[in-house]
Amino acid sequence: MSAKVGAATAAAGRDTAERSVLLLWMIFTGLSLFAAFLLWRYGLIHLMVSSDRTYISSVIAALYIATCVHCFWRTRAISREGEVARGCRAVLAAPDGAKALEAEVPDLPRGLVTDHIRSLVQKAAAQAKGPIDQTLLLRTLADRLRGSNGFGAFASDTLMKLGLLGTIIGFIIMLAPIATLDAADKVAMKSSMGLMSDGMAVAMYTTLAGLIGSIMVRIQYYMLDFATQRVFSDAVVLTETHVTPALERRS
Repeated sequence: MSAKVGAATAAAGRDTAERSVLLLWMIFTGLSLFAAFLLWRYGLIHLMVSSDRTYISSVIAALYIATCVHCFWRTRAISREGEVARGCRAVLAAPDGAKALEAEVPDLPRGLVTDHIRSLVQKAAAQAKGPIDQTLLLRTLADRLRGSNGFGAFASDTLMKLGLLGTIIGFIIMLAPIATLDAADKVAMKSSMGLMSDGMAVAMYTTLAGLIGSIMVRIQYYMLDFATQRVFSDAVVLTETHVTPALERRS
């Protein structure tokens, strides 16, 4: 009895952990929006936009928002696949769960994990006898689960390089007046100091925006990759403990 209670508790904990992926993203995004509101409230965002004459920091902000939307879409998809994996586990762990592997597995919820199980059933039907090797199918499942998660690394690197580009442009703007600087001309000196100040502002604000955006994108996609790996691990355990043994017995 205690063993059953422990197993149920572990399953409930695993289910809660799988559901938390979308919640974690929403918490992180909520904190980010709150920080952005504070920066806007104290005029720091307006100061950054008005001081950056190259608008690179605005491009970084727009790219970051687009990346957040993509991350939300991928996080929602992985969360849905976690629900599918739990549904498949509930059906196959039942006493008559082996019957769900018959007739194109109609009793299982639709998803990538179900497609993988369907491929295993078809492979077992085409294979005369012997153990079922699902290595190649698991590789395909892993690639399909990852999907376009690699966009996160591309976006993070792009934000970083845009920040460095703004740094270089800012230093060019800052150092350009030095070549024609005349210490005796106070008006030209004052104008040159203004240009140098503008160039330094461009360099600092774009670097800051690029670094912060890159770090925040890395955090979001790290949580997404971790959730993807967890769904894949659950699919491997599910097929190795419930699907392949039943198919091998039937064959």
